[in-house]
Amino acid sequence: MDIKELLRKYSVFILGLYFLAVGIVLIVRSALGTTPISSVNYVLSLNTPLSLGTWTFIVNVLLILGQFWLIRKDRSRQDTIEILLQIPFSCIFSAFIDFNMALTSNLHPSGYGMSMALLLTGCLIQSIGVVLEIKPKVAMMSAEAFVKYASRCYNKEFGKFKVYFDVTLVTLAILISLIFTQGIEGIREGSLIAACITGYIVSFLNQKIMTRKTLYKILPGLK
Repeated sequence: MDIKELLRKYSVFILGLYFLAVGIVLIVRSALGTTPISSVNYVLSLNTPLSLGTWTFIVNVLLILGQFWLIRKDRSRQDTIEILLQIPFSCIFSAFIDFNMALTSNLHPSGYGMSMALLLTGCLIQSIGVVLEIKPKVAMMSAEAFVKYASRCYNKEFGKFKVYFDVTLVTLAILISLIFTQGIEGIREGSLIAACITGYIVSFLNQKIMTRKTLYKILPGLK
C-alpha cells in the first residue's frame, strides 16, 4: 500500500469520525437521551464544567489504558500500534463533537415530533459514520477496540461482549446521574431507540447502499 492510498484511507476514516460526531450531537440535541457509547460522557458533561468532547476524550483515554491492561500478558507490536493510534483519533473525534455542539447550540426541538425527527436523523448520520469508519480497515475507535481486546482476553464472542459493555456504560451513566442529581438525566427512550436501530441501519447501509464498489467510485482510496 503506497502513502497516497494510505492517506486516502485515513481521510475516509476521519470523515467517518465527523459523521459519527454529528450523529451523536443530533441525538443529544433531540433531548430524548443519547447513545449507550456516549451515555457516561454526556451525564458527566451535564454535571461538571467539562464539555461533552472533553469527557469523550478522557473516557477514551481510560479505555485505551484498559486495553493495555487487558493484553498485558499477550501483546504484539501490532497491538501496541493499533492502540496508540487511537489517541490522535480520539482527540480529533472529541474536537468534532465539541465543534458540532457549538454549531447546534441554538437547536432546541419545539415538540416531541421534532425531537424524534432529530433522533432518527442522528441515528442515520451516525450509522453513515460507522460505515465510513469500518470500510477503510485502518483503525478502530477506543470503545470498539476495548470490546475487541476484552472479548479476546476472556474468550467471548465480540457481539455478546458489546452488549455487556453497552449495558455497563448505561448502568454507570444512571448511577453517576443519581449521585449528582438524585434523578436520571441523559438516559431516555431515545437511548433505547438508538441502541436498537443503529446496528440495523449500519448493516443495511453497509450491504445495500454504501458497498465497497459504490464507495470506490466516489472515494478511490478505498480500493
